[in-house]
Amino acid sequence: MVSEIAVLGPGGVGGFVAAALHRAGEDVAVVAREATAEWINGNGITVSSVLLGDFVARPPATASLAEPVGVLLVTTKATTLQEALGRIEAEPALVVPLLNGIEHVQTLRERFGPARVAPGVIRIDCDRPASGRIVQKSPSVRVDLAGARDPRVERLAERLRRAGIETRIGAGEAEIVWSKLIRLNALACTTSAADRPIGFIRSDPRWRSALEGCIRETAAVAAAEGAALDPADTLSELDHAHAELGSSMRRDIAAGREPELDAIAGAVIRTGARHGIRCPTVTWLRDRIAARVRAAA
Repeated sequence: MVSEIAVLGPGGVGGFVAAALHRAGEDVAVVAREATAEWINGNGITVSSVLLGDFVARPPATASLAEPVGVLLVTTKATTLQEALGRIEAEPALVVPLLNGIEHVQTLRERFGPARVAPGVIRIDCDRPASGRIVQKSPSVRVDLAGARDPRVERLAERLRRAGIETRIGAGEAEIVWSKLIRLNALACTTSAADRPIGFIRSDPRWRSALEGCIRETAAVAAAEGAALDPADTLSELDHAHAELGSSMRRDIAAGREPELDAIAGAVIRTGARHGIRCPTVTWLRDRIAARVRAAA
């Protein structure tokens, strides 16, 4: 199988992106576990999307990527990245991760080389309730890519836009990855620690204080990493989010799956420690979530 674009990990994010690209006529394939690849080859990917409507896409799927591709989109969970990389035998020309967290960028650069990895983030509310079924709930979807003036990144951005996915390219890698992490860390940690949606978090005095503290602490760490982010912007974004907005971390905990707690909150705490920055609110939220996970085990 030789395709221009391969998507590693057809979960909520990867399944949506692969299906959208295929629907737009792009040459895209999916790389997944053997059982998932068989399901997609037999049934396709069924998408129910606020943004794109309802449709079925049938991109080819494989359990291993043995032929070179122009772009490898890595859309696995952070918790399954290492296992998933074992399915990549070829050397892609460009690797674009759309994972939660920040530490995966170094992992991918060690595997594929620094020049081949262009970090990206995706802003989307979606879930995969069953194999090959994607539910996308957010009114918009946006991808931010690092690599301004890189023609490979420009070509990918155009393909994503033709598929109906808003895509922006920025020069600052730190700003791109931390602009998502500051929002995600606050949203995921508060909703998962409280087991309530964002509407409750922002209206309850105790949990709003935790939300604000989490944002401030993450912004301080981001600044030390070279990303100047205004905490007020993130708080305003979450204040205007729909009240029932939750997070994939909260859904994972409810379903008994391993949450991306270490990749999100853990990464903020570790990065802060390298700069001598304490993150007491983030640490409290992380510990509360970890206790919830242990209690449910």
